[in-house]
Amino acid sequence: MTTENTASPITGAQAVVSDAQDPARRPDVLFRVRRAPGQEVSPWWNIGAFVVFSGAVLGVLSFLP
Repeated sequence: MTTENTASPITGAQAVVSDAQDPARRPDVLFRVRRAPGQEVSPWWNIGAFVVFSGAVLGVLSFLP
């Protein structure tokens, strides 16, 4: 078994990363948005969304016998 040093990547994922002009806007990343420093979304939004969604699921399941 021989190993060759090639200039091209071995996998498709590596090709996407190496061909990307801006890694934050790669085509395989759907919802990533680059924001200015200090403008990032607070983690409390994710925590609140989890609590609300969990409450909604429990509310819907409470109607099942």
